[in-house]
Amino acid sequence: MFLSTFVAPWLWAVFTVIAAAGQTLRNALQRELIGRLGTVGATHVRFLFGLPFACVFLAIVLAATGLAVPPFSLAVFGWTALGGVAQIAATALMLAAMRSRSFVVTTALIKTEPVLVAIFALVILGEQPSLLTVLALLIATGGVLVLSWPHTATGGAARDWQSVALGVAAAACFALSAVGFRGAVRGLGTPSFVVAASTILVAGLALQTALLTAWLLLFDRSGLAAIFRLWRPSLAAGFLGAFASQFWFLAFAVASVAQVRTLALVEVIFAQILSRNLFRQGASGREYAGMGLILAGVVLLLNG
Repeated sequence: MFLSTFVAPWLWAVFTVIAAAGQTLRNALQRELIGRLGTVGATHVRFLFGLPFACVFLAIVLAATGLAVPPFSLAVFGWTALGGVAQIAATALMLAAMRSRSFVVTTALIKTEPVLVAIFALVILGEQPSLLTVLALLIATGGVLVLSWPHTATGGAARDWQSVALGVAAAACFALSAVGFRGAVRGLGTPSFVVAASTILVAGLALQTALLTAWLLLFDRSGLAAIFRLWRPSLAAGFLGAFASQFWFLAFAVASVAQVRTLALVEVIFAQILSRNLFRQGASGREYAGMGLILAGVVLLLNG
């Protein structure tokens, strides 16, 4: 019954780093699909093609634990709906921001999320972060601001600030999504945190798939058809989306949202590595300084 009872104190950090790496790869694949599918189509890919993989993950977990799918209360459904709808909005805003800024800078903008997560988690879930977590959060978020401050000297100030607004709006929606899914996982009555995480993942993706499929059927049927024509890259993005979400939800099940989302800032480092090797986008000295602050905040969080 390992999946039901064992929770090592460091396990949330492992889950978070794995999730951040998977999400970086998924974002890169989705970014490449924007021009061919549009923002809504590229957003839908992670849900539509992620759902079958999430169902497989849940089936494996249920077989390993010998448990059944736990029943849903109205409160758990509400938390799941909050998480799912906010994540749809967040993904669409993120992909829109990627149209005007580099992959790594957009990722950094979205990582202003931990401050908002801490506020939302305190107000909505009653989770009060420790002083050390707050300090680590502020240092790392300061690094994000240094990394993503608009380059007004280039003459593209208006465009820069528009992308900053999109990125921060995406961060706010991702924060609400994290709080919603944390509330759902925590509210599900099951002895296994892995079963809880896997069940909410399937429920969330099913809701998101239904909502976006209905939207595309009503307003953009050609876009929905294009998704299926590009099923090979879409399938890869869907798998990585489900894989990353599985580990996010596992982390939410055993640690506070503020802890998880602060450590998740390592995704900015992963994005820089991927951006340099895949998109041939370099980084300035200021951006390296910002990443250094992010790492300092993460080290402080883990040592605490």
